[in-house]
Amino acid sequence: MASEQHVREYLAYWFQLGKRLAVRGGEAFLQPRPVIQGDRYSQEFEDCWQQVRSAAAGDCYLEGTNQTIAELLSPAWEVDPCSRCAMPVPVKIQGVADLECPCIDLPGWPNTELPQPRSPISSQAVMEKVRDRLRKSDRQP
Repeated sequence: MASEQHVREYLAYWFQLGKRLAVRGGEAFLQPRPVIQGDRYSQEFEDCWQQVRSAAAGDCYLEGTNQTIAELLSPAWEVDPCSRCAMPVPVKIQGVADLECPCIDLPGWPNTELPQPRSPISSQAVMEKVRDRLRKSDRQP
């Protein structure tokens, strides 16, 4: 089962590549900008996520896919890296699933010369880990 965190990350990564989220079965589209702000998701992304989780949003799905967000949050699905581009993609746990990655309609993707989409990073936490590793190496003879 895909956790809520995995599904949020799935959306955030694809939003960073310009994909949109269809809401109410495609009546409207959402594309929060920016997706990441500092060490957390942006307020625009959080507002989008809250809208997706509300019943008023109806069927929501990432542009270029067939699985709704509600389906991805069910026990029938997982979110794993694509073997072609390493981006998160929905994978059906049992049965036959569509094997196309949402990147199929992105010209020039994957592009290893561009920065890859990412999750928010706490610079302070990263620096604390570096500091701790340096302290540990100083103590070893």
